[in-house]
Amino acid sequence: MRRSSRPLRLNRLTSLTSRTAFPRLAVALLTAGALVCGASACGGRPTTHHRPGTSHEQAGGSVGRLLTADDGSGHRLRQVEATGAPAVTVAVRPDSEDGWNVHLSVRNFRFSPDSVGGAALLGRGHARLFLDGHPLARLYGPWYHLPDALVREAGGGRTLTARLYADDHTAWAVHSTPIQATTPLTTTPSAGTPAAPRPDRTLEIVISHGKVRPAPGRTELRKGQRIELRVRTDRVDTLHVHGYDKEARLPAGRTTTLTFTADRTGLFEVETHESDLLLTQLVVR
Repeated sequence: MRRSSRPLRLNRLTSLTSRTAFPRLAVALLTAGALVCGASACGGRPTTHHRPGTSHEQAGGSVGRLLTADDGSGHRLRQVEATGAPAVTVAVRPDSEDGWNVHLSVRNFRFSPDSVGGAALLGRGHARLFLDGHPLARLYGPWYHLPDALVREAGGGRTLTARLYADDHTAWAVHSTPIQATTPLTTTPSAGTPAAPRPDRTLEIVISHGKVRPAPGRTELRKGQRIELRVRTDRVDTLHVHGYDKEARLPAGRTTTLTFTADRTGLFEVETHESDLLLTQLVVR
């Protein structure tokens, strides 16, 4: 009797399928494992900032050496070698209309506003301005206009400092010293800019516990005269001159000065916004 060849062919097919399926299955498992490992950041290393050409060490923010000391404002120092380190100089000049124009010149450094909050990359980050050592503003570019009102609100100042920071807000440092530049903040008008004329009338007002001294009345002026309002309050508020659209921030416990030319005739109220207090009425004839 002739034996059937079907079982033999079936066994061969099963053996062939096993030999081809196993490598495919192994590749699939290895690929899935790699995906899972990549999604969970194997080794627990952060991947922020991990751009092409950037190492894991840079991505982890391990550039330089993180010191225990800080810059005096709560930001830890990140020390790097002096060779090739970021550098900054600062120049300030009075603006012909208001305040000062501040310009930072940097070397081995570029501003990276799109990466703030990420890991520290050498030569990248932002700058901060300090007035007499007190934080004033954060800069994401080389130019900044410093309003006179902001300086007055800070209580005035004589020295302006620009300091460089990494994207993770650590302060770049060399020899345990923050990388920064300092310049005097002068109130002397720039060459060719005439000094503002002295006011024709000065009105001093004190606000305490919701009371205005002297009591609100009328202040008469001739058109074209300059008036100086000096206001001191015990709470944060905003000074507003109706009709002239003049405003000034009133910090608590400090005297704020607002000077302008009364070039419009009429009756104009001077008041505070938050407390809604009438300070005086300007009568310009």
